[in-house]
Amino acid sequence: MMVEIRRLLENQQKWTVEELQSLYDRVSEEPGFCSVLVSLLSDSVRQQVASWLLKHALEAGQVVAPTDLSPFYRSLPELQNWETQLHLLQCLPYLTINRRDVKQLEPFLRRCLQSENKFVRAWSYNGFNELALQHARFQPEVDSLLAAALEEEAPAVKARVRNILKQRLSHGS
Repeated sequence: MMVEIRRLLENQQKWTVEELQSLYDRVSEEPGFCSVLVSLLSDSVRQQVASWLLKHALEAGQVVAPTDLSPFYRSLPELQNWETQLHLLQCLPYLTINRRDVKQLEPFLRRCLQSENKFVRAWSYNGFNELALQHARFQPEVDSLLAAALEEEAPAVKARVRNILKQRLSHGS
């Protein structure tokens, strides 16, 4: 399985969404699919496609095994492009953030808050919110970050922050 996905991903540098969807449909039911994708996050050539497939898998209800969480978080400093960063930020709502993984995640989120890309910034605020939901000690800082974002950020980022705040209200937190 791992060899097959690696081989498929090395045959092409640029993928259309249709090609990615077709690849996903072909191989997503294989055992260990998410594990293979997590292992490919540390591969600079394949990480962008792997991150798209992983995000898609999580949104479709697949799960990352607990044993793959640490490798997922360890891959964060190695991410090469904004699209990969964005995909992994969008994966966070589906993942458990263990105490030991905070050491990898927190600096990644702080780096993403400084990104030139407004989508990465927007989803880094969401990532901080996910971190605070699972680790209450971050709640006061996240509250401050979200308030500042509503004052200072680009409109697209403000829209994401407003969605975060709306979700909080509907969940009573």
